[in-house]
Amino acid sequence: MELRVRDGRAVLAGEDESGEREVDPHSLPLGADLAEALHEWAKVADAVVRTETPADGVASALVARRGKQLAGRLAAAMNAPITYTDPVSGELVSVEAPEAPAKAAPAQTEAEEPEPTPWGTGLAVSFITAAIVTVTVVSLSLGLGETSRWLALIANVLVVGGLAPSVWLGRKVPVWRWVAYGVVTGVLVAWLALILTLL
Repeated sequence: MELRVRDGRAVLAGEDESGEREVDPHSLPLGADLAEALHEWAKVADAVVRTETPADGVASALVARRGKQLAGRLAAAMNAPITYTDPVSGELVSVEAPEAPAKAAPAQTEAEEPEPTPWGTGLAVSFITAAIVTVTVVSLSLGLGETSRWLALIANVLVVGGLAPSVWLGRKVPVWRWVAYGVVTGVLVAWLALILTLL
């Protein structure tokens, strides 16, 4: 196919059984934006030719460059080489369809090769968190238990209720899961210690 300018309109010329035929880009499945861009370029090219701008002028160079760009887009859309006739100089240029990009090798995902679990560091974080939570809950409960056992019970429920959403969200996050395990362990150990102090 050949991209040409006819009376301020872009046309695609090709041969079929009946001979050479010119068609409007809008009649092909190119997309409205490419067809409109071709027609806009053709209008500008026709105006440059009519004003008899010298072939080495800036406008002529811009028309030629834009025509080659559009021919490249057209070749990619049609997946076929396009011959482009420069409307200013009359030069015939062939533009090949771009090759399909080679498929990159699939990247290895973390699901295929998971990182090793840091048991030593993770258990240390869980232990420290459990110790802090245990001391905090026991101290709070014993301090409030001197005033009222109901007040200590309500405080425990509020503390655990406040921690529960964060622990639930953090249980599957690689680093924060160790903190979540420590919080759960600390609360359970604190409650066990409080039950033993009541006996």
